[in-house]
Amino acid sequence: MVNAFEVSICIPTCNRPDLLDLAIRSCLAQTYPHIHVLIGDDSTDDRTQRWMQTHYALERRVHYLRNERSLGQGANVSRLFERAHGDKIVLLHDDDLLEPDGVRTLLELWDRVPDLEVAFGDQYLIDMQGRIDYAASARCNSDFLRTASAEGLQAVPGRTGLVSMFPNNGWLANADIVKQVGYQSQYGAGCDYVFGVELCLKAKKIYYVKRYVSSYRRTPGASSVVNRGSLRSSALEALRLVSSLDLSHHLEPARRIAYKRMVPVAVSTLSRNNEPVTGLRLAMRHLHAYHYGLSRRFYYHMMLIGTSWFRRRRKTPRF
Repeated sequence: MVNAFEVSICIPTCNRPDLLDLAIRSCLAQTYPHIHVLIGDDSTDDRTQRWMQTHYALERRVHYLRNERSLGQGANVSRLFERAHGDKIVLLHDDDLLEPDGVRTLLELWDRVPDLEVAFGDQYLIDMQGRIDYAASARCNSDFLRTASAEGLQAVPGRTGLVSMFPNNGWLANADIVKQVGYQSQYGAGCDYVFGVELCLKAKKIYYVKRYVSSYRRTPGASSVVNRGSLRSSALEALRLVSSLDLSHHLEPARRIAYKRMVPVAVSTLSRNNEPVTGLRLAMRHLHAYHYGLSRRFYYHMMLIGTSWFRRRRKTPRF
């Protein structure tokens, strides 16, 4: 049954032809044969276009399109989803990789659960040279609640997205549900998380398999790294979404877990960007994120808030 599906692997890219090439190679090396690769190029120069013309012009499984104008990550991914004509969709960022049996591993879950909608597995952490950090990979998957005890159909699908268990890429899903959800470009650096939350809230059947299916590269130029510490950070954007959601009562515990992960990062970011009052209100509203003041992180953040407040006072002109 698995061989009945055509899989569209969508790769958004921007100014990284060397890493994109590695990502494409990992797709073409899949043990599952019925795949095609869609590339949306948001680059500001023509290096990627020239690389694709030189190396992949004759590869029928690779379909390249350079955007006429820069769309930004969210809109670029959305356009890729619109172009996808496969039964299933995989998202892979241009600096990441698929394991050779990644697509087949996830597709085989549809043999177990024919009406499955979404599937995902574990991610390796790799450096710029592609070397796997096995210990850090295990810790990372555990930190995001991808553990052996969680394997299988997810009892509360929406929870999977809210608590950040769902990965930013390397997942596989039915094309129709992916296209319905789309990517929300207004969330900037937080669009990966926002998509995961909305997809999991919409899906009825999501399966997590305790196997490595992709690799996440720790890239200095990644948008999550570039925007970290700014008021456009992924943590603040994700917090904005989570705070706005109208959730059923059985998903409120998941929202609290999300707050516990996001709030301390957001408070620190606000304090470092001269928004101490907003940071203080956020911390006081979500004291559970700091174990109700029993965390050393709480007092460190209070110090940051105080420092930020005095810094603002000193800059305020007096008449």
